[in-house]
Amino acid sequence: MTNTAAQVQDWLDARADDMAALLTRLVAVDSENPPGRALGRCAAILREEMSRLGLSPEIIPIPDAPGDLEEPCVVRGTAGEGARLLYFHGHFDVVPAQDRAQFTAQRRDGRVVGRGTADMKGGIVSMLYGAAAAHQLGLLSGGRIVIHLVCDEETGSVTGSGHLREAGLIDPSALAMLTAEPSGGGIWNAARGAISLRVDVAGREAHVGQANLGVNAFQHMLHVARPVQDYATEMAGRLTAYPMNPADARGTMLVVGGQSAAGSNFNVVPGSAHFTVDGRYNPEESLEAEHKRLTTLIEHAADEIGAEVTVQTTQLQPSAATDPAHPAAAELARVVAAVSGEPARFEMCAGILEIRWYAQLGIPSFGYGAGRLDVSHGPEEYIDEAAMRQCATVYALYATNLLT
Repeated sequence: MTNTAAQVQDWLDARADDMAALLTRLVAVDSENPPGRALGRCAAILREEMSRLGLSPEIIPIPDAPGDLEEPCVVRGTAGEGARLLYFHGHFDVVPAQDRAQFTAQRRDGRVVGRGTADMKGGIVSMLYGAAAAHQLGLLSGGRIVIHLVCDEETGSVTGSGHLREAGLIDPSALAMLTAEPSGGGIWNAARGAISLRVDVAGREAHVGQANLGVNAFQHMLHVARPVQDYATEMAGRLTAYPMNPADARGTMLVVGGQSAAGSNFNVVPGSAHFTVDGRYNPEESLEAEHKRLTTLIEHAADEIGAEVTVQTTQLQPSAATDPAHPAAAELARVVAAVSGEPARFEMCAGILEIRWYAQLGIPSFGYGAGRLDVSHGPEEYIDEAAMRQCATVYALYATNLLT
């Protein structure tokens, strides 16, 4: 271990209780998305803590944001002053809890347990303290870290990250971007794209005793959904060449009917029905071609039975990838190996990542975090405190090496 690494680790270890306390405060804010509540309250806590750490924070409100997000915003901070630039990126919204008790964090057995600890409020804590360590220890003489924390990653990040891009707040000359998503210590240098649809089917209501006079939207929905499920089975067999965690399926993954509903009552012919289709597409696939193919399948199935169908595209987001041979990737791998004592592994994330917003501008982009994907979103979500500090060490040293 180098003297600098030991110095950073000592700085972070001395603040282990402060890091756990901040995570506990963040978990207590029920920033569930959907619907996107308490976002302003969470942003205020982040600004307060970032100010205390010397990270020059500001809250950037997002006017005219679509949907029902409460006080949508981006929290932006900076460490260092040089021309060379590295982005740290995270999100402070969380998926809905299974139990309200998840918003009371529990610190036990070296872990912090609660909603959002792994995905990714624990990652935010690692990034803030990693940036602060590098800044306060005088390691950023050659450049600066800019921190972006957005409010709506769990529903696509079009409001938060989309605003950063549209407002010109992402500088294409940046050397790299890191997001603290729960990669379990691996480096996610690639991620899938996404297509999400809502399919609405119209019918005509009628009393059960005169069902012959109605048009059953549920039956029409079943007919329309069947070829979509066949398509999902086919796509699952089209395997990616990118390295992945052995536990993750290598085919393009689709869920048909993740949400569905029909009718107004058990004794009425359903006059309406709907179902969703949500896909995570390997980088080898053309999103545009598959989107057209999928919608055409639905339209043809509807035409076969004269069903009245409307297809709404709710998400169309590209895949992203950075070559592991890129100098920014190689440097991250060196730092991870030096800190963890194990060779770094590059993998493709099974889902989508916000690396896409930066990669589209030519910025090498990576997901690397202490949380574990297999506990994220679950009832026993947690993050390991030692891993959280180890990741913070990686962030600080990566910034130091890249910006020098």
